[in-house]
Amino acid sequence: MESINHLKGYGKVNLETLENPKPQKPISSALAIFAVICLTLVITLAIAALIHESITESSDESQPQSVSNSAESTIKTVCNVTRYPDSCFTSISALNRSPNPDPEAIFKLSLEISAAELSRLLALFKTVNSDPATQDCVSQLEEAISRVNDSASAMRVDPGEKALTEDKVKDIQTWISSAVTDQETCLDGLEEMGSTAVEAVKSEMNKSKVYSSNSLAIVANFKGILDKFNIPLH
Repeated sequence: MESINHLKGYGKVNLETLENPKPQKPISSALAIFAVICLTLVITLAIAALIHESITESSDESQPQSVSNSAESTIKTVCNVTRYPDSCFTSISALNRSPNPDPEAIFKLSLEISAAELSRLLALFKTVNSDPATQDCVSQLEEAISRVNDSASAMRVDPGEKALTEDKVKDIQTWISSAVTDQETCLDGLEEMGSTAVEAVKSEMNKSKVYSSNSLAIVANFKGILDKFNIPLH
């Protein structure tokens, strides 16, 4: 009987335990809150990264534009003293690689452009050198190229030195003026000889005359150009 009662004891329900259950730790709620915090942090960092990237890209894009505007403004200021400012600006801008060119650098580019176009024209004349009417033009164009090259050579100086002094400006102005005259002399000679090539030569020579005129105008007004940039002429 005692053993039966002992076994029955195992079947009894502890009413105290049922009425007052032990509180459970809110593990699930804590994990959920932690997950939300982590997710929020990840989203915040991602947004911050995107904002930083956007600002960096905007800064990178605006910098070249600012530099480009600086070069454009300087070239326009120099070219505005010429008879052909649009041609001057277009040709020099196409050759310029400096973000901040100074007036001397721009003038050097104008000389390079003049020399290149005169060389092209000379090569063209040499292909038709059998025409007696163009033979004088060959020597005159060679002389013009020599004058422009002399001008460019006069501007070659040691690093840090200014290429243009007052005396050099006068010399270069004389040489480029001679180069312009050489081209006019070529055309005058063709007209005097009644050459049928006059109009064709005028058309071909148009660019070289314009470019030489631009170079001449720049050097003739160089002191005034420098004054606009508060640069002294030595």
